[in-house]
Amino acid sequence: MYIKFKSVLLFFYMGLLFGNGLYAINPEPKKKPRNVIFILTDDHRYDYMGFTGKVPWLKTPHMDRLAKEGAYLPNTFVTTSLCSPSRASILTGQFSHNHTIIDNYSPDPGNLTYFPQYLQKAGYQTSFFGKWHMGDHGDEPQPGFSHWESFPGQGVYYDPTININGKRVAYKDSTYITDLLTEHAIDWLDKRDRKKPFFMYLSHKAVHGMFKPARRHKGTYQGKKITLPATYEQTKTGEYRDLKWPQWVADQRISWHGVDFMYHDNRDIHEMVVAYCETLLGVDESVGSVMEYLEKEGLDDSTLVIYMGDNGFSWGEHGLIDKRHFYEESVKVPLLVRCPELFKGGDTPQQMVQSIDIAPTILAEAGVKQPEHMPGVSFIPVLTGSDQGKGREEVFYEYYWEHDFPMTPTVFGMRNDRYKFIRYHGIWDRSELYDLKNDPDEKYNLIAEPDKQEMIKSMSSAIYEWLEGTDGMNIPLKKTVKYRFGDYKHKNEY
Repeated sequence: MYIKFKSVLLFFYMGLLFGNGLYAINPEPKKKPRNVIFILTDDHRYDYMGFTGKVPWLKTPHMDRLAKEGAYLPNTFVTTSLCSPSRASILTGQFSHNHTIIDNYSPDPGNLTYFPQYLQKAGYQTSFFGKWHMGDHGDEPQPGFSHWESFPGQGVYYDPTININGKRVAYKDSTYITDLLTEHAIDWLDKRDRKKPFFMYLSHKAVHGMFKPARRHKGTYQGKKITLPATYEQTKTGEYRDLKWPQWVADQRISWHGVDFMYHDNRDIHEMVVAYCETLLGVDESVGSVMEYLEKEGLDDSTLVIYMGDNGFSWGEHGLIDKRHFYEESVKVPLLVRCPELFKGGDTPQQMVQSIDIAPTILAEAGVKQPEHMPGVSFIPVLTGSDQGKGREEVFYEYYWEHDFPMTPTVFGMRNDRYKFIRYHGIWDRSELYDLKNDPDEKYNLIAEPDKQEMIKSMSSAIYEWLEGTDGMNIPLKKTVKYRFGDYKHKNEY
């Protein structure tokens, strides 16, 4: 039964701005700061790991280990399923409409504070390695990091040029970006000041397209195929009309983000999935290298290791590929957490977590007071099983139409533990309601069902109350440089 919203809901969401979030209020910050490693990957969907069994032939032993010795939280969601907005939400702890980096080109407004800045003030040594890609940022060092290594935009898989603390260094001889970042990250850990706590942010380019595995992994899964999703064919056969899907979903099938013209190419979906999974193998080995170093130093029990994706990825669901939409495979990301000193491993908590909870979680474990402008809350109580670990009752989602990718409309949505409601802005099309308990594939749109109208009204009102309560009723349009669809620069920055 759908949980009714309280009459004070508007004031509750206004309270989000003051740090109360949708969990119980954070416990008192810990006195002893904890070392933290945050590993972020690109376009890694929540269930493409060996231990989930989603892809039987995919092997990720090091991610499997994190799940076995720590926790896997399968109901983890981003606030916006797109690189720059998602990364900005992780770093600022805010929704996209607050930090205003709403697409991959929107400039930093100049007033943002990243959570590592608070760690620095608390005496942490901090480092960043890899993909920054927040709006129009280049590769220049950013506030909050005492050591910096990055590259512009999406970067490249082979022979990258890295900005190391303000000096650009070019790497040749088929240097692979995942390996290089891992090597430099471990080198920094080894040379750190052992008298100070550390925070390391390892941000991989992988597994973003165009997918290029390390040479040692190329061909590992050659000829393998996935089981195509239950909703793969509906937009092709016309069945989507009976299922009451929006027309824009069917129209997108033959487009940049559709299975019949993927990235404006006629590639086979199975071959693309193979390249994706082979590219993921390098990331899994990176996780293993980091864990091996922590063990060698005797830090593996006490260090909080968090592995996460910046957004999910569709592989044929609803006839779509890539991200941006609010369907499960696009908005859900892997979240693996390990810290034996803090909580017992091997659990798979079903409570919902959102990307805006990353910053409050790390700050709480560092003994740093959470800033009032962050609406999320630490998810550690979910892992420890404390009475404050009940989890979120709902998550909210937003995506703003992009000039360069006009196939997907502006999206606002919310999801609780059973139902998902999606409404679109700026397009003449139907909204969506799914019963995730009875229809996990989001196949049957219940938007016209008579017995669901009160629920729809309530959920629609909740979205507006969330936006009103978090100062999100205006779309933060910005002057940005746009590229011709299909040009070389665009193809490398989708």
